[in-house]
Amino acid sequence: MPTRLLLLPPQLPATRDWAQRLSTACPELEVVVAESDAEAAAAIGQADAAVGTLTPALLAAAGRLRWLHSPLAAPPAGYFFPELTAHPLTVTNVRGIFNDHIGAHILSFVLAFARALHRYIPQQQRSEWKQPPRYEGTVYLPEATALIVGVGGIGAETARLLSAFGVTVIGTDALRTEAPEGMAAIHPPEQLDALLPQADFVIVTVPHTPATEGLFDRQRFQRMKCGAFFINIGRGMTTRLDDLVEALESGQVGGAGLDVFEQEPLPASHPLWTQPGVLITPHVAMWGPYYNERRYAVLRDNCARFLAGQPLINVVDKANWF
Repeated sequence: MPTRLLLLPPQLPATRDWAQRLSTACPELEVVVAESDAEAAAAIGQADAAVGTLTPALLAAAGRLRWLHSPLAAPPAGYFFPELTAHPLTVTNVRGIFNDHIGAHILSFVLAFARALHRYIPQQQRSEWKQPPRYEGTVYLPEATALIVGVGGIGAETARLLSAFGVTVIGTDALRTEAPEGMAAIHPPEQLDALLPQADFVIVTVPHTPATEGLFDRQRFQRMKCGAFFINIGRGMTTRLDDLVEALESGQVGGAGLDVFEQEPLPASHPLWTQPGVLITPHVAMWGPYYNERRYAVLRDNCARFLAGQPLINVVDKANWF
């Protein structure tokens, strides 16, 4: 019986292209493309591997399934339902393919705040020429400290970039114990509250997990250095937006660069849209050249490994969602 890989719906032009390319790259793999939920239900019982999002019903019918691949680096809440977490199958994802794009996005936020663009962009929109007192509003980066919350591939690349500007970079991470290039020190997550008062920039790159949901709330913002900048490109559910608005309005937080939000799209009526000192991008930090090609490369590599009985890359800790 052939080894079967099931591409779960919905399908996109990219995933249909992946199916054709995988059939050529791995001829011993039978690739099945399910265009509908009904087709997925009919095929799941004979699938050895699947790509996409499973439901509890599909998993219950999956008698042969040993590997599930997420084409996202951090799938949305609900992906790891209890039955999937308890199941012996292996889950993989595409983490690591966006490090350069997201690192550049974070650096853009940091440089914008350091040069007070969050003040000057609104002035430009009002055709207003208004210079602050000399040197006021800028951050001298060689004297600044950035705290990266979550030092995976994205956090490590961000540390490297920031260090080139002379920034002192520290971090917290649940798994990494050795500081990457450009990072002065790394600490366990339990040290976060003690480190927050040191940082001029707090940069959140952690995924949404049971441990990180609501990580940044009123109490955490109050622990930050008064006037420090907050940047979130990880997942929106890590940050309570109402508490962030309150911290911005009080001046406790000097500005925020946000690419992810508790609710997406961010409602048009949300006060963050017009809050002074806020830079918003619509969940695009990972965008850049070769996005789909990089996702395909991880899948192709793991398909070859799966067929050869070799360890898969980018294995996920299902209980912790990453």
